[in-house]
Amino acid sequence: MTHLEFDTDVLVVGTGPMGATTALALAKYGIRVHAISRWNWLANTPRAHITNQRTVEVLRSLGIEEELRQQATPWELMGDTLFTTSFAGPEIARLQTWGTGDLRFGDYIEASPCPMLDVPQPVMEPILVNAAARSGAQMSFNTEYLSHVQDADGVTVTLRNLISGQDYEQRVRFLVGADGARSQVAADIDLPFDGVLARAGTVYTQFKADLSKYVAHRPSILHWIVNPEAGFGEIGMGLLRAVKPWTEWIAGWGFDMSKGDPDTSRENALKKIRLLVGDPDLECEILSISPWYVNQQYALEYSRGRVFCGGDAVHRHPPSSGLGLNTSVQDGFNLAWKLAYVVKGYATLHHLGSYGEERSPVGRQIVGRANQSRVDYAPLRTAFYGQPSGFSGTLEHFLGRFFAADEQGLESRRKMLEALDLKNYEFNAQGTEMNQRYVSRGVATEDGSETWLRDEQLFHQATTRPGAKIPHAWLVGPDGKRVSTLDVVGDGMFTLVTGIAGQAWEDAVAALALPFLRCVRVGAGKYSDPYFYWARIREIDEGGAVLVRPDGIIAWRQKEAVSSQQDVAALLSKVLDAVLGRSSADVSGVATGAAA
Repeated sequence: MTHLEFDTDVLVVGTGPMGATTALALAKYGIRVHAISRWNWLANTPRAHITNQRTVEVLRSLGIEEELRQQATPWELMGDTLFTTSFAGPEIARLQTWGTGDLRFGDYIEASPCPMLDVPQPVMEPILVNAAARSGAQMSFNTEYLSHVQDADGVTVTLRNLISGQDYEQRVRFLVGADGARSQVAADIDLPFDGVLARAGTVYTQFKADLSKYVAHRPSILHWIVNPEAGFGEIGMGLLRAVKPWTEWIAGWGFDMSKGDPDTSRENALKKIRLLVGDPDLECEILSISPWYVNQQYALEYSRGRVFCGGDAVHRHPPSSGLGLNTSVQDGFNLAWKLAYVVKGYATLHHLGSYGEERSPVGRQIVGRANQSRVDYAPLRTAFYGQPSGFSGTLEHFLGRFFAADEQGLESRRKMLEALDLKNYEFNAQGTEMNQRYVSRGVATEDGSETWLRDEQLFHQATTRPGAKIPHAWLVGPDGKRVSTLDVVGDGMFTLVTGIAGQAWEDAVAALALPFLRCVRVGAGKYSDPYFYWARIREIDEGGAVLVRPDGIIAWRQKEAVSSQQDVAALLSKVLDAVLGRSSADVSGVATGAAA
């Protein structure tokens, strides 16, 4: 079908983190994209907020990192996570989190040029949507997705204008369902799911109050209240989360679902807030009170034909570990370039199968991790109360027990140390956030498994193995300023990275003259490696090469130097045809080794 027979190339249902990222990336790649939302505007509650390094890298690639930084709670204010009896009461423990601590900060700055950020969803979404619109995406609110019918050439989607009540159709090449945990698109294509919904309940109350005197000297965005009166629900602790330091907050507490709906009256909410803060006379402005339910469910597949789903539509879990928004953004970034390449004729429909192959395992992993992080609060309760649940007694009793200079006190504090170490898997889990390894038809996977030198969940491991993201290393640009390796790839292009000895690679790329392929010859062109950081981390000979996809993922590498331009050109063509689904060759058949 011709270009004119489609109203747009891609229709995205949903303007949350996944939908808006997909729209932004597609628009930047020159693809016609229309994103719709049934709502009048964007997120109106804080929801997700932790923005990890990999997500900031993605948004850096899409050109909005600096705008995010201006609106975010900065990294240095995120991490003195408190375990205390109340804001005004005695502390029990602190944990330096999100990489801010003395023991982990070096790991984080070595791994990425991007910091952790705290960006609540009502702040994140307008930045993404505005950037998408500036880049050419069409955005429609008050527009509801009703249904679709797909065929071999495209998808016919029925929409409703909620202002006029009029139904109409759009003919598109691809449909993307980014319509949240109750996704109608996922239901319509009958995606299979594993897991359960609503297995536990929590109440969140958003309020305004200046609590600077309690937290400015020990800044953190998360504060856990360990108090017998707050010891309810699965976590068994109350929560005070800073939305805007230090004047806008969320107070959270669990409830027993077997007893029916929770008390969401303002009187009860104010009582709970005063308990958590430790000020019986506190006055605050309550903005909203709403229960939410803990899900543990993920999709086994992410697509059917020309219809794809991502974000909360395919992975549903609690906010513990701060993985939801991040995984949603990364879903969109993974999918967008692949759709763009098919629309432009660079890749075949077969190539799109790599989206689910790559992102589905990530979705399954983060659903498990988020729910496990909730379970991992039990050892903290045990350390303080002497048992994980069913405890009774006054706060003074438990404080006396915990801080006693006897054998029981010693054992309690030893258990607290172990419990805090366990919580690093939620709060300092850089590996969980950065160590994705894709195995799919879009990657020339190498033989042999990767050897993890440190804990895979806690520590990032840089590698140029296919399936991993390109490692960060500081290069120097023509203006003498530092530039990350992450900044010399992307922009919708495949990038072949080689060194001074890689003249044959540069010549081959020039001879192939593909509109989506470029060569970066470190040390012989715009970028030099005077620190030798790239030399230390690249894991290939200087005359070898790594082929990096538009999403920063390494598709293939050649470890040994190759001197023949003709051999290199033939090898590159074979690799690209396999990775982009343009040949029936097994991608693993062109894995690293000497050129043919």
